[in-house]
Amino acid sequence: MSRKLVRPRQGRMLAGVCAGLAQRFGLSTNLVRLLFLLSLLLPGTQVIIYLILWLLIPNEDRIY
Repeated sequence: MSRKLVRPRQGRMLAGVCAGLAQRFGLSTNLVRLLFLLSLLLPGTQVIIYLILWLLIPNEDRIY
């Protein structure tokens, strides 16, 4: 059950970060997206973390 953290080509809205996290942890993609949107109401660096994850998590087709 060891899934790799990747940004899938199918089912992404922006960069696929939420879809990738949802697949990795076995959650609903919509739930992860909703949690991210709700987290934007709190003060913090959520957008910066999202952008960093976008850069660090590889695309699904670039896995070796």
